[in-house]
Amino acid sequence: MHILRNLWVVAAVCAVPLTAWAADVALIGVFGSKAVLSIDGGPPRTIKVGQKTPEGVKLVELSDQAAVIDVGSGAQRIALGAAAVRVGSAASGAEATLTADARGHFYGNASINGQSMRFLVDTGATMVSMGASEARRAGLNPSDGTQVHVQTANGVARAWHLRLDTIMIEGIKMHGVDALVHEGELPIVLLGMSFLNRVDMKREGGRMVLRKRY
Repeated sequence: MHILRNLWVVAAVCAVPLTAWAADVALIGVFGSKAVLSIDGGPPRTIKVGQKTPEGVKLVELSDQAAVIDVGSGAQRIALGAAAVRVGSAASGAEATLTADARGHFYGNASINGQSMRFLVDTGATMVSMGASEARRAGLNPSDGTQVHVQTANGVARAWHLRLDTIMIEGIKMHGVDALVHEGELPIVLLGMSFLNRVDMKREGGRMVLRKRY
């Protein structure tokens, strides 16, 4: 009877669905081929490319000013000395948490058509918007889209309306998101309303939680 009861316990544990975890990770130092990471405010962790911390954060790439890490939900870039970045998937699997900078702006990392890119939340942008070089990295060809004209700080400029195959931010993955590719360069990808209209946004102090609606 004890053996049977123990087998039922094991079966029950194995039946529990596994969920990815999320963590706040900061790159606080680079020493040659080693990165020093702070994870959820804990003690510094020093690892080389290809290694994992005890918490499960893997160092994928490293440069003098940034690192690419992965906790099992896709690679994300973190800059040296920047505020901690929320990485990984929330328990629901369909939400993301962003942290505001000192000016109250929300930045984050996204995988766009499989390419890691930094973005700024911009509720004033009609669509996800990016410059020509970011579009090339994402495998976008402006000639495949519809040419439009947009108003910029420097006047009217050309842009092209296309659709992104995929955009993933932490646990949120969307397909067929409308985007604008600008003729010139943008300093950062703008996460506009073509994405934001499909999530619920909740401000919690210095954090913004995005939850996928459809």
